[in-house]
Amino acid sequence: MSLSDPQRRHLRALAHDLKPVVLVGDKGVTESLLRELDLSLAHHELLKVRVKAGDRDQRDALVGRLCAASGAELVQRIGHVAVLYRAAEPPRLKLP
Repeated sequence: MSLSDPQRRHLRALAHDLKPVVLVGDKGVTESLLRELDLSLAHHELLKVRVKAGDRDQRDALVGRLCAASGAELVQRIGHVAVLYRAAEPPRLKLP
């Protein structure tokens, strides 16, 4: 599922007040982190992830791995924080 620009804007507005739920630390992307991410996405649909990495390329690679492994869409990434979205069944968030 690819998000349109109005959908991304809507999700960014909803995510503005959220705190990071999943934290990627020094160990990187592990199986237990992916399980926690999957559970969090199933429960919240929209969440923030804080990625601790040295440079922008490493952060982009880690966020890409998280999205690929969980089936989530990247809404936005600012600095060390990424906003991910994956629709639940049935979807709880209404997208424009």
